[in-house]
Amino acid sequence: MGKATWVLNDMSNDRRSRADRALRLTVVSRIYTPEPSAGSMRLQALVDELLRRGHEVTVLTTTPPRSIPLREEPTETVYRWPVLRDRAGYVRGYAQYLSYDLPLFFRVLFAKRPDAYIVEPPPTTGMIMLVACWLLRRPYIYYAADIWSDAASMTGAAKWVVAAVRWVEKRVLAGASGNLVVSQGVANRIESMAPRAASAVVGHGVDTDLFSAEGATVAESADVVYVGTMSEWHGARLAIEALALVMRRDEDITAAFIGQGAEKEDMIALARELGLSHRIRFMAPVPAAEAARWVRSARVALATLKPGAGYDFAVPTKLYAALAVGTPVAYAGPTALRNVIEQDNLGEAASFTAEDYADAIMRLLPRSSTQPDGRLVEWAQRNVSARSVAVRSAEVVEKITRGLRASVLPGMR
Repeated sequence: MGKATWVLNDMSNDRRSRADRALRLTVVSRIYTPEPSAGSMRLQALVDELLRRGHEVTVLTTTPPRSIPLREEPTETVYRWPVLRDRAGYVRGYAQYLSYDLPLFFRVLFAKRPDAYIVEPPPTTGMIMLVACWLLRRPYIYYAADIWSDAASMTGAAKWVVAAVRWVEKRVLAGASGNLVVSQGVANRIESMAPRAASAVVGHGVDTDLFSAEGATVAESADVVYVGTMSEWHGARLAIEALALVMRRDEDITAAFIGQGAEKEDMIALARELGLSHRIRFMAPVPAAEAARWVRSARVALATLKPGAGYDFAVPTKLYAALAVGTPVAYAGPTALRNVIEQDNLGEAASFTAEDYADAIMRLLPRSSTQPDGRLVEWAQRNVSARSVAVRSAEVVEKITRGLRASVLPGMR
């Protein structure tokens, strides 16, 4: 009996040893740092946390645009390959997605198998990984930051396209061993779409070490800045319309828009049509550290979110980034986020009209300077630190990968 007990204990210890060993994880994403985006910064924070915990991490991603220099010595192993990009230099559109997804399938099949994959949208990438992981008998964890099919339905896409995206997205969500979800709103939507999908709400944040009150500024700064994607669902064109009204009232105000997106060319044309090209600058995407310098140098940061575009539950990362450096935000968008800004006194919020948004910007300008607001910095560190989000995400990844059932994970259903 004693020997049998010793053998059983030894086997149990061996199982615990295997369960606690360092994991081999592969992150799959069409976008990754240093290319600036909410997704790339979120994934970088997660990778950094996984490395800090002693895990081995490989990233399968794309070659960034030539204007964005690569980091010299990343700690993680990063494999990149070229893809199609749109005119703005973004991997956006079905042809662009497939230029990443199709080679990805074969790279995954013939590469060294990790313990698990962490997969960033779009759903086409998720479907490729669902099939590949089924063949390889490996789990994948899907980072569900948005509901893509809802967004597609709001952009005027054909009904059959929306139906196809929704069909794919449902299966990707249900097929994942777990879904990392940025908000309860997204979690509720996933539950209605794919009731069997396991989701953990990990939150959404910004790198408060990179976006901090202390740091360099830019010499030729702008009073008002918009840093980030200018897509249909952001509705950033509204900011140009509002600034036209602001600049009529104050002839000294300047603005800068930094980033890319489907609406950017239209916004440039509108600024030119309104005779504001000399006061509103448009710049290509810049690395996150440089973006932080621009926001740190501004008096007001802009953030917009078009109501009814399928993202009413989202929070633009640019809003968090501005608060983290101590710059107040002028926001126009759905009611839920407006209420947060007003209740916590984070800036000014407006309905999605040029007149209301212009008034919000004008209310901020007189009481704002380029000096950081310490109260905003403290709020960001307390509520939206990317490090805390990464810690929660890493814990979920570890538990899933080590074989625990999704139903016993905290916050999962």
